[in-house]
Amino acid sequence: MSDTNHAMNSLAYKVAPPYSHIVAPNLGFIQTHFEIEPLIQKVERSAAQAFAQYPDLPVRIMATSLGGVIWVEVLSRHREWWSKIESLVLLGSPIGGADLARIIDPFGWGIGMAKHLGKNRRPLAEQITAIVPTLVVAGNIDSDGTVTTESTKLNHAHFVCLNGVSHPALRFDPTVAEAIQEFWAKPREPLPAPKITLTLELIEHFRAVSGITDANSRDLHHAKTVFSFADGTSLHTWKNIFGVDHIFIANAAGECQYAGFVGWVDSVGLRRAIGKAIELQIV
Repeated sequence: MSDTNHAMNSLAYKVAPPYSHIVAPNLGFIQTHFEIEPLIQKVERSAAQAFAQYPDLPVRIMATSLGGVIWVEVLSRHREWWSKIESLVLLGSPIGGADLARIIDPFGWGIGMAKHLGKNRRPLAEQITAIVPTLVVAGNIDSDGTVTTESTKLNHAHFVCLNGVSHPALRFDPTVAEAIQEFWAKPREPLPAPKITLTLELIEHFRAVSGITDANSRDLHHAKTVFSFADGTSLHTWKNIFGVDHIFIANAAGECQYAGFVGWVDSVGLRRAIGKAIELQIV
């Protein structure tokens, strides 16, 4: 968003093996602020042309932020391409929904690109990551307010969190190129589904709440404890100055394992989910 293809084209040339054919479509600086469907179609056409022109070459896809959201949509429409893709690299892509987008468009009324970036696409993406070896790279700096680290995480994907790298810097920071090259240095397979634990069950329980979006884990210190499970896992809630309800899951050491929030219209649903988790204790 708010970018041309220059930075990603430069990154591609830094990490690509010799004699690679590089495709880096320019989606348009202004166009990335409005509707996503024309952007999806543009990437789809570009990919289809490359697949037709080089049918026997292995394909490596890299995308950053909004680009990753677009690629999830494109690949969901073209399952026949999956076997051709050697790897998928997503850099700071808010597949779980960007919290800033939900803040801008809390009711989903359709305010520019926010109505698309606030959507949770994990169900689509995790069908892909279960088949296509995927690397997710995120920075641990949320200061630009764009994408939380939590919203980038996907089951089956390899995950790297880089210290001191902001969201915008994911396009050009040298540690990002190093992480990609290390991932490509040896054959990779999708990771198995994570072992079912109380924490995982709680996360899936709350991610099923209507309108929930991954939030910033650093706000845990504002929250109050509402319930502690036998293993030390705990639930915490917080209402920020705008009256937006948050839920946090912490482990026995007090470390945040999940953070989410809902808009005002979905607050009742979140409260019900909290009550159900406590009542059933999800065990």
